[in-house]
Amino acid sequence: MTDTDKALDEFSLIRRYFHRDAHFAGPGVELGPGDDAAILSPPAGQQLVMTQDTCLADRHFPADMDASDVGYRCLAVNLSDLAAMGGEPLWFLLSLTLPAVDEAWLEGFSKGLFALADEASIALVGGDITRGPLAVSIQATASVPTGQALRRSGARVGDAICVGGVTGAGVLGLQQWQQGLRNGPAIDHFRRPQPQLALGRALRGQATACIDISDGLLSDLGHILAASGGLGARLEEAALPLGSETLAGCPVDEQRRLQLQGGDDYLLLFTQSAHLPVPPGCYRLGTVEEQAGLRLADSDGRITTLQASGWQHF
Repeated sequence: MTDTDKALDEFSLIRRYFHRDAHFAGPGVELGPGDDAAILSPPAGQQLVMTQDTCLADRHFPADMDASDVGYRCLAVNLSDLAAMGGEPLWFLLSLTLPAVDEAWLEGFSKGLFALADEASIALVGGDITRGPLAVSIQATASVPTGQALRRSGARVGDAICVGGVTGAGVLGLQQWQQGLRNGPAIDHFRRPQPQLALGRALRGQATACIDISDGLLSDLGHILAASGGLGARLEEAALPLGSETLAGCPVDEQRRLQLQGGDDYLLLFTQSAHLPVPPGCYRLGTVEEQAGLRLADSDGRITTLQASGWQHF
């Protein structure tokens, strides 16, 4: 243990980098950090939606990523899960594992973390710091009016399949990062994905099923279809939004591949009645069908069977 480690024990680290009163105050917070556990009061007439993600260095984010981007990104992936349920963010817990005390890294990490926490109006109410390989685990909680939470399991035959933006930038940004690039629209999307909280709330009572795209459009669409009774889908190749700034420079075929198979996008994928207008900024990509499986129709009507491939942890 170094002298710095001795000077900054677990409680000193928490007080210096994470004990900021402005970030602890929030609706329902009766007691925040400083005791054995937080005391929280759920909003009246609301259900709680809870999620947890663990992010590992060189597994879920590059070890050389700027600390502020690590803080932002690790919270963003949790908020995206809350968005997919139509949740209003309330509180989160942070468990941080560090190989050693690096004050510059901690300062950057906390700034990025709280930058997004402020944007999303979510309060840090507790957590833990320990020694070990770099890992960030966040448990986040949101509220949703009773009975109005979005789920994966409600898609119906004939529903429109929609997505909250142009997919593919997450994987493209990672590829560019691995090539040594550090700037560009795709890299910005990879470093700081934007959880679609407002869209999730707007989809309450409108979407029949919803999920956030973390593993890839085809893979996550497969989760919706399986949860909805083993349904299938037909996607229209002509509906894929080509020419996006985030995919600039990619050949058309590569754009299609990235949009269908790439992960790390953290956009909402949802189904809704085909008679409803598509929300602003979203795209209708296809239709839910009774026949199981995923199919892609080209401009001439030729059908190709697709595999729901995507990111796998094991």
